[in-house]
Formats: sequence, structure tokens, C-alpha cells
Amino acid sequence: MARNDLKGKVVLVAGGAKNLGGLLSRNFASKGAKVAVHYNSDHTKSDAEQTLADISKAGGEAFLFQADLTKVENIAKLFKATKERFGGIDIAVNTVGMVLKKPFLETTEADYDAMFDINSKVAYFFIQEAGKHLNDNGKINTIVTSLLAAYTGLYSTYAGAKAPVEHFTRMASKEFGDRGISVTAVAPGPMDTPFFYGQEAPEAVAYHKSASALGGLTNINDIAPLVEFLVTDGWWVTGQTIFANGGYTTR
Repeated sequence: MARNDLKGKVVLVAGGAKNLGGLLSRNFASKGAKVAVHYNSDHTKSDAEQTLADISKAGGEAFLFQADLTKVENIAKLFKATKERFGGIDIAVNTVGMVLKKPFLETTEADYDAMFDINSKVAYFFIQEAGKHLNDNGKINTIVTSLLAAYTGLYSTYAGAKAPVEHFTRMASKEFGDRGISVTAVAPGPMDTPFFYGQEAPEAVAYHKSASALGGLTNINDIAPLVEFLVTDGWWVTGQTIFANGGYTTR
């Protein structure tokens, strides 16, 4: 069987209701995978239901799971529910994130705690649960940010909270490697989704569009194939953070 054959595989997508996560959920299902679509709250319920409807209409199989993953017990429940529903898990992708653009001197303790809970704590314990529950030769991928390679202000808690995921990825890949499990992270540039526009003024949007060497914002349709590659044929890439941003930042 080819490594890119997803037929009958089980994929868990955290933040799988909309934007990049929704696209991944639909793509995995269209290639024959059974998909657990996680979403956070009632605010994204309609997006989750639409993603499920799209998958079902196309003949795929999926189910929805709502939970606040900043509560670690809910991450464990998500993995348990997926295994109970489908019998095992082969691929776990975490697209969960929250961005905050705010001057360093104005950032509050509450800001810091919320950003590190969502961007760092969730990522850590998601990888941990994946390591506990994935089938041998499974795949783990986390979405981070190209700001990890940027020299900029105003995103201290966002980039700062995503930065540890690079270390989580390296260390988990080392610890899980003897089971054939690869662990990767993908760092997109600013993506052309509602996730990006909420905190950016028009002049900042114009700057971000002009900053990439290839021009424009990152399109989720350019990121999804990379994630799908890393969790199939690209399994030999492990412990790495891949920057995919059209030349927005580089190392």
C-alpha cells in the first residue's frame, strides 16, 4: 500500500471546522479517510456542521466533537472519542491557534495566559495524547506561524507562545520515532482568512501582502497539500518546522 493511501485511515483534526482546518478535514475525507472534526465552541458550530455536511454529501465519513482544548482533560476525551468511534487513530493534525497583536507594554497577564494556553499548552498536550493513542507509524502535525522567523514587534505573545512548539516537535519526534511516528510543524505566512484580518489595520494588511517574495498573503490551498504530504508520503521528514510563506520570512 502506498504511504499516501488514506483509504480507511483515521484522521483527527483539531480546529477542523473552518479555514485551513476545515479544508484539511474535507480533503482527508475526500481521499478516503475517516475524520474526527473538532471545534471549540458554539461560535464555530455552524462551520463545523457545514464541513460535516460537505463531507457526508461527498460520500465521506466524519463526526463532530466540541470541546475547549485548553482544558487538558478535553484533549484526552477527544482522542478517546475518536478511538471509540473509529477503532484507532493514524493521523493527528492540530490547527488550533489564536493571534493577538498588541504592544509589549500593554499586554496583560490575562492576555499572556490566554495566548499561551491556546497556542502552547494545547499544542503540548495534543502531541502528548497523540503519542499515547496513535497507531504505530502514525503522523502528528501542528500549525505554527512564520512569525517565528520574523524580526518584528507587536506579536510577542502570539509568536512567543508558538515558539515552544518547535521544541515540542523535535523532542516528541525523538521519543516517538521508535514507533515509526513522525512529528512535524508547518509555519504559514499570514493567511488570507478571517483569522488574519481581525487584528490588522488596512495599512498592515497592505504591508503583509507586499512582504512575501512571491506576492500576496498565504492561501490555505497552498498549505493544505504540504500538511497532507507530511502526514503521508513525507513521513520521513520528522522533527522539523517547515516554513511555507512565499518568502515572507526565512531562516
